[in-house]
Amino acid sequence: MPLVTTERSGHVLTISLNRDEKLNAFNYPMLRELAEAYTELAQDKTLRVGVLRANGRYFTSGLDLGELFPELYKEAIAKAIPFFEPVKGLVPKGGVDPFGITTDPCPKPIVSAVEGRVFTLGIELLLAASINVASTSASFTQYEVSRGLFPFGGGTVRWPLAVGTHNANRWTLTGEEFGAEEAYRIGLIQELVEVGKADEKAHELANTIARQAPLGVQTVLRNGRIAQNKGASTALAKTRSEFVKILMSKDIRRGFAAFKKREEAVFEGD
Repeated sequence: MPLVTTERSGHVLTISLNRDEKLNAFNYPMLRELAEAYTELAQDKTLRVGVLRANGRYFTSGLDLGELFPELYKEAIAKAIPFFEPVKGLVPKGGVDPFGITTDPCPKPIVSAVEGRVFTLGIELLLAASINVASTSASFTQYEVSRGLFPFGGGTVRWPLAVGTHNANRWTLTGEEFGAEEAYRIGLIQELVEVGKADEKAHELANTIARQAPLGVQTVLRNGRIAQNKGASTALAKTRSEFVKILMSKDIRRGFAAFKKREEAVFEGD
């Protein structure tokens, strides 16, 4: 069975972690399959939004350290390379690293649907996503410091951006577990739902996003990331050229025509 499965519905690609017998722990083949799924979403023009979810009791238990750590440790000591250097080789040529470390992040929105426990790299996948939905069954642990490590999947950068420096420190420095209500309070989660309802809500949000103008949606993500990476002034300067591109699109004409008729616009992404 694939370790990561995909399913298309309209403009939405559902990406499911599928290694329940190992609590959805990531080994290299699973990381490769996830990168392939994100690359499919990024490169297929008919797809506009992804939903990231998991089959089984856990969203993910993080890295499969029993399988990966001996090899990873040997390579790191011998070659002085970080974990994500070998991961780079798992990303398809011209593709997308789901963690947005060795490549730019996915240019299209990812909505996460979380049920059950989430460890380490799983949280960093949420931090690299656009919107996160969780049920009250969810719990979260960023415990790398309890194993002699640190959050090396983008967590050191994205935790403070997502929830503020002090909220980030509270959980990344202690390695303690926290619940869905706390995740919602600090802003790691944007929608908190009943147990068993995360998939439904995530797909509802994904379909709402998919009905919007794709060029506009992708510009929102791209310009926001420029602001985070290069500062507000660089992002604001970039909005001028982005605005011109949007004005030249067919979708903006579709949007204005629908506005005049008081109808919902049907966008084509051009």
